[in-house]
Amino acid sequence: MDRMEICEWIGAAGQRYTYSIYDLPANFAHGEFGNYIFAKKSSDGEWIPIFIGQGELGVQIGEDHPQLKCIKEKGATHVHVHANDSEWVRVSEEQDLLESHLNVYEPYGCNHKEEEMGEETI
Repeated sequence: MDRMEICEWIGAAGQRYTYSIYDLPANFAHGEFGNYIFAKKSSDGEWIPIFIGQGELGVQIGEDHPQLKCIKEKGATHVHVHANDSEWVRVSEEQDLLESHLNVYEPYGCNHKEEEMGEETI
């Protein structure tokens, strides 16, 4: 799987996170962990996040993602990935990005407000 490009996402705390961008569908090996953002480009070329999550990439980015129908309906064309084995760091990054990109929550995106942070995001 070839990486297309990179994108920098900025969290609510001002932290910058560098993500690799892959076309959908994308396949990752089981046992790889990280943060991910399903996204599409706006008409002016800016990335619009649709879903922000973290966990095992081979599970969360595949066809079995519980929000895949919503993600497809919202027009995601790519997945942005930041590999990271540390669960604590992943959860912290996920929370920071969710606080910065409120449009990922329903009805505009596919994240649910009531999701517990610190668990693998569904």
